[in-house]
Amino acid sequence: MDNSPGAANWAKLLFLGVIWGASFMAVSLALRGFPPMTIAALRITIGALCLLGVLHAMGIALPTLRSREGRLIWACALGMGFFSNALPFSLLSWGQTHVASGFAGVCMAVVPLFVLPLAHLLVPGETMTLRKTISFFVGFSGVVVLIGLDAFRTAGSDFESLARLACLGASLCYALGSIITRLCPQVNMLALSAAALLCGSGMMVPAALWAEGVPTVPEALPLAAVIYLGLLPTALAQVLLVQVARSAGPAFLSTVNYQVPVWSVIFGALLLGETLPPQLFVAMTLILGGLVLSRSRRPRPI
Repeated sequence: MDNSPGAANWAKLLFLGVIWGASFMAVSLALRGFPPMTIAALRITIGALCLLGVLHAMGIALPTLRSREGRLIWACALGMGFFSNALPFSLLSWGQTHVASGFAGVCMAVVPLFVLPLAHLLVPGETMTLRKTISFFVGFSGVVVLIGLDAFRTAGSDFESLARLACLGASLCYALGSIITRLCPQVNMLALSAAALLCGSGMMVPAALWAEGVPTVPEALPLAAVIYLGLLPTALAQVLLVQVARSAGPAFLSTVNYQVPVWSVIFGALLLGETLPPQLFVAMTLILGGLVLSRSRRPRPI
């Protein structure tokens, strides 16, 4: 049996890194016209509507509530909607109002490190091998080199310490969401993704309206940023991650978090005129080395 992810999955993983890396820039632009919780509510709702449209076009039904297994699937979708969408989107949107985007980026690289012990404890058959541990820390060291110590310097905000905890909390949420996804009973994963976004929207829309009220129509740039966040990093990303998780496994999928800070820096340099850090190529070497090491396998004796 061939355990290689294949060229198609590598291409999808790269594309996921690109669109998720650009989401930090999009959140910064969206914050110019929307409050944080409203951004989270809008992107999840746009993503849910898109995936529901895809399900309708493909003739795929949402999971049923009539059976015990169906109710368990919806319970998992509720957990995914909360831990993979509603809570981390809100934490990151609020956190980026008080901390540098570099710190938010490095927090995303912590997700695989959270997944590793959680999967070891909660997912049957998942063991924390020495090779996995080394590969994750090699990739994470590349992210630290890329971001540098500037990401951890204070910006003088009264809420900065709490915002840093919020960004770290978001990475923990993503890790918990991935564990819930892996423990969910067998079901059409596209339907599960749509159900998760639907649950997330059902939680975020009332919360955003209660906390921040009805948003006013902003200028074109923040509105375009929110639409981007809903269509690509939320809706399309859900479709792609489902495909990768099903064909190559969630461990391979989790390594996308090492790419996100790299693309965040690249987009900042190309589109916002930020200076490209000189350590970028060293960091990319470490990150790609961690990715390769995480997928390498020793040949078994015949």
